[in-house]
Amino acid sequence: MKNICKEDLLRKIQELEFAAVDLNLYLDTHPCNQMALRDYNCITQELMNMKRLYEMNFGPLSNFGTAFNQYPFSWVNDPWPWETE
Repeated sequence: MKNICKEDLLRKIQELEFAAVDLNLYLDTHPCNQMALRDYNCITQELMNMKRLYEMNFGPLSNFGTAFNQYPFSWVNDPWPWETE
């Protein structure tokens, strides 16, 4: 991504999270569906990549041990990921 837009990236993460949850619920009742499992794994990988990209450019999405932070600790100083600037 050449010019990364924070809002666009957050929207993509939300879309991928929705799809992952939806497929997870489907797989709860259809555990042998290989295509759904393949789709779930692809979406999960893309979601992890988008979260990593977001955190590299805009800071952590969560403060519960899922992402590293830089010194000085700035989680409380930056806008929350869901806040618009």
